[in-house]
Amino acid sequence: MYKQPQSQLWQGRNDGPDSLSSRIFQKVELQTIESIKTYKGTNSFCIMGFECDEGVRRNKGRIGAAEAPKEIRRYLASIPYHFNENVKLIDTGNTVCEGTNLEAAQKELGHYIKTILQASAFPVILGGGHETLYGHYLGVRSYLGDSVSLGIINIDAHFDMRNDSLPSSGTMFKQILEEDQNTSYLVLGIQKYGNTKRLFNTAEKYNCIYILEEDIENYPKTFQVIDHFCKKHDAIIFTLCTDAICSDAAPGVSAPSPFGLNKKVVRNLIKYISKKTNLLSFDISEVNPLLDQDGKTSRLAAYLIAELISNRQNIVSA
Repeated sequence: MYKQPQSQLWQGRNDGPDSLSSRIFQKVELQTIESIKTYKGTNSFCIMGFECDEGVRRNKGRIGAAEAPKEIRRYLASIPYHFNENVKLIDTGNTVCEGTNLEAAQKELGHYIKTILQASAFPVILGGGHETLYGHYLGVRSYLGDSVSLGIINIDAHFDMRNDSLPSSGTMFKQILEEDQNTSYLVLGIQKYGNTKRLFNTAEKYNCIYILEEDIENYPKTFQVIDHFCKKHDAIIFTLCTDAICSDAAPGVSAPSPFGLNKKVVRNLIKYISKKTNLLSFDISEVNPLLDQDGKTSRLAAYLIAELISNRQNIVSA
């Protein structure tokens, strides 16, 4: 189900009428996904939420991520505006998973992401559980066609390659790699204690490239791996599961990570990946406001999105 953008989420302190005092809420535009069909622009970022907990529920996780698109917008709204004046931020509303109809919701999200890409805009998707990624992928693949080489970069503590019969927030990457011979997978921040030996074996079987959490701060090596992966593909999808971040900084997630990545490490990865010219889209998933502490995780998510836009704003889309 489609939900139109809500102006009441974009509120904040007004520091004055001049552009140097602006905050994001004063610059964001609200447009329905229908109006985006006729929109053509450069340096445009379209925000689309995915209100969904069904994948997390199926994966026996703690639900609440469906509230994230609303809360992330609230924190994003009040951030001071440090983007170029030619940047357009557009809220296009939410896709809502009705009941247990996860697959239908993912398909609908994919349709809207394709619409945004056809408008020459950059999708910024607010999950939702990490099942958000599968709908994100469907939209990008439909937009590109089957023959284009696609790489998915995931910052995550988990492979999300479970062999469950029912799709969930823990199965997406295995689903994609089984269905799509022209897609490959790089995951940054994998934790030994967050994945069974069988999952490591599955990752090897499907030629997944990964860097362990304990090795990620070797930046020359990490950036070399990212560079090589991006050069091998025509287009790149970027996804961030916030449970990759240490639970001290991101307590509001379905599966907290005591040994997670430092938030500044994640920021550095986002700054680096966002500048890749063949990057098409980004999603942030698994923020759970019902489990958060004083909005800490939602606020962090908003700042990371602002960081991505700030570093992406001068890059010409592939």
